[in-house]
Amino acid sequence: MVVLASLASGAIADRVLGFSILDKLFPRAASIVQQKIVNEESDVIDVVKTVGPSVVTVSAVSPKRNIIQFSPFGGFSQGTTGGTSQDIGSGFVVSGDGLIVTNKHVVSNTALAYKVSTSDGSSFDAKTISRDPNNDIAVIKIDPAEASSGGKVLKPVELGDSGNLQVGQFVIAIGTALGEFRNTVTTGVISGLGRGIDAGSVFQGYVERLDNVIQTDAAINPGNSGGPLLNSLGQVIGINVAVAQGANNIAFSIPINTVKDALNIYKQDGKFPAKAYLGAEYQMLSVQAALLNQVPQGAYVVNVAPGSPAEKAGIMRGDIIFKTDGQALTDTNGGLTKIVSGKKVGESLKLTIWRDGNEKEISITLTEARL
Repeated sequence: MVVLASLASGAIADRVLGFSILDKLFPRAASIVQQKIVNEESDVIDVVKTVGPSVVTVSAVSPKRNIIQFSPFGGFSQGTTGGTSQDIGSGFVVSGDGLIVTNKHVVSNTALAYKVSTSDGSSFDAKTISRDPNNDIAVIKIDPAEASSGGKVLKPVELGDSGNLQVGQFVIAIGTALGEFRNTVTTGVISGLGRGIDAGSVFQGYVERLDNVIQTDAAINPGNSGGPLLNSLGQVIGINVAVAQGANNIAFSIPINTVKDALNIYKQDGKFPAKAYLGAEYQMLSVQAALLNQVPQGAYVVNVAPGSPAEKAGIMRGDIIFKTDGQALTDTNGGLTKIVSGKKVGESLKLTIWRDGNEKEISITLTEARL
C-alpha cells in the first residue's frame, strides 16, 4: 500500500507538475496572440506604405473676382478675392497617365476649378473631369507631363474584386478626413453587403439613390468621399461614398467592380454612357403609409423639374406613380430610380399614376440626364 501510495503520489505529483509546466506555457500562448496582432499591424503598415502614395486629396478652388475696396479715409482701390483652395474629398490613381477616380458629388460644382494633391505635397491642376451619370463616380484627368515632373511618377492602385467579399472581412480606409486631415488611415470590417441607401451631398445638398453598396464600420468621415476601401492585400475593393448621420461606425462604399465597369467604358469611349432622365423627385410610400392614406403603394412625387420629360408628360407634384410598364412599383423591385436606370435614352416608359382618387396612364420618352 505504501509503495502503491508512493506510486500514486508520484503520479499525482507528476500530473501536478505537468499542470505547472503547462501554466508556464501560457506566456507562449500570449506571445502567439501578440504575434497575430503584430502581423495584423504589419499588414496595415505595409498596405499604407504601398497604397498611400496613390491616394490623393481633391481640393476645390474658388474663382478669382475683382473687387473694389473703399477706404474709410476716402477713395478706393481695386483688389481680387477668391482663388483659394479647400480640401473637400479624396481619390486614388488608377493609371500612370494621370487618371484619378473620385466621387461625382465631390466634383459636382462645374463652376469651380479643382486640384489634386498627393501625399508628398505635390499638387496638380485637374485638366478635365468626367462625371458618370449612372453612378456616384467621376474621373479626374491630370497632365501626365506635370505628373512626371521632377522624376515623380504616379503609381496606380491595384483594383481588386468586390464579387467575392465576405461579411466580417478586414478592411482599411484611407482619405482626407473632415477635409482637413490628409491620408487618414482607419480600419474595420465589412458589416454588410448589398445595401441600398439614399445619400445626400454635404456640399451640394442633393440626394441620390445608391444600391448594392458595401457597409463598413471603418471610421469614414466627410472628406473621405472618393477614397479607397482596401483589403489586407492592399487591393481596392470599394470607393468610400457616404456615412450615416447620427450613428457611429456606419459607412458605405461603392463596390470596385461597379467602378471597373464604368472605367472600362470610359477608357473605351472616352466618356461615360448616357443616363436616361425622368425629372421627378419622389419618396417611396411604405405599405403602412399607403394603407393608412387609402392610396396605392408607389412613388409619391414631391417635385417635378422644369422642362423635364416628367413635366412635359403632365406629371404633377402629389401624383403617386404605382405602376411602370404595367408592373407594380415597390421598394422591393428597386423603386422608380432602378426602373429608369434600366432604360436607355430615347426609350419610352408607361406610368400609371394615382391623382385625386383616379388612375391615369401616361407615356414618357426619357431624355439624357443633365449633369
